[in-house]
Amino acid sequence: MKKVRKAVFPVAGLGTRFLPATKAIPKEMLTVVDRPVIQYVVDEAKEAGIDHLIFVTGRNKGVIEDYFDIQVELSNTLAERGKTAELKLLDDLQPKPGTASFTRQQAPLGLGHAIWCARDLVGNEPFAILLPDMIMQAEKGCLAEMVALYEKTGGNVISVEECDPQETHKYGIVGRGEEIGNGFKITGMVEKPKPQDAPSNFSISGRYILQPEIFDILATQEKGAGNEIQLTDGMLKLAESQDFAAYPFTGRTFDCGSKEGFIEANVAFALYRPDIREKVIGNMERLMQTVKPAE
Repeated sequence: MKKVRKAVFPVAGLGTRFLPATKAIPKEMLTVVDRPVIQYVVDEAKEAGIDHLIFVTGRNKGVIEDYFDIQVELSNTLAERGKTAELKLLDDLQPKPGTASFTRQQAPLGLGHAIWCARDLVGNEPFAILLPDMIMQAEKGCLAEMVALYEKTGGNVISVEECDPQETHKYGIVGRGEEIGNGFKITGMVEKPKPQDAPSNFSISGRYILQPEIFDILATQEKGAGNEIQLTDGMLKLAESQDFAAYPFTGRTFDCGSKEGFIEANVAFALYRPDIREKVIGNMERLMQTVKPAE
């Protein structure tokens, strides 16, 4: 069984739900408390033992590549001013030389196409996918737990979360089989089934460990929903010949692709921080008592 060393981050989306901010700033660079959304997802990957970060970008996303590079002028200025804590913070976040790669998805053809664009950088080995819109909060990272399950099962592993049984039509839903390790075997996958047709209430939640055979499937896959190449369609095809397991994530997930999810993430991660928690609680209480909706 090959180790999961590489992770793909599809960051080519336009972020239209956050206009006008995303006219100039990639949505992945919007900050939750004091660091960009993409940093939380990269930290989760590094915690899981990932040592090669692969970013599938698009036009006007160069600032993401700049963020993961050294800024000599900033480092020199911090050193001259004796800002050792800030320097250490930047050093700790900096990927080691040669461990971050960038490729472009030249056309918005869907998540499946974005993953396919990383095929040569991934090569013939299993790899992780982390959707950068989804940031997770837990004592141990979701991907680290998925890697632990993968080391027991091999094959393919996806993260799932329990959803309201009446809202299965909003998600990709998996069928639950026998328990294995810290997860369970998947007996099937259905995209947005009606509640009465859903095999369970476990929804796919934005983290994947897939085998490289997915690339051959995506290369010839026809367009699906939204006239795009869908990753779920590719996984359904792969499941005909390979096993899939699910890790049920029980922490908090924030959809930072939506305004309400992004705001919720800021509050939750601020409350998670002991250095600012009490002040945030006090400010939130005052605001909730005094701020009224605009007419």
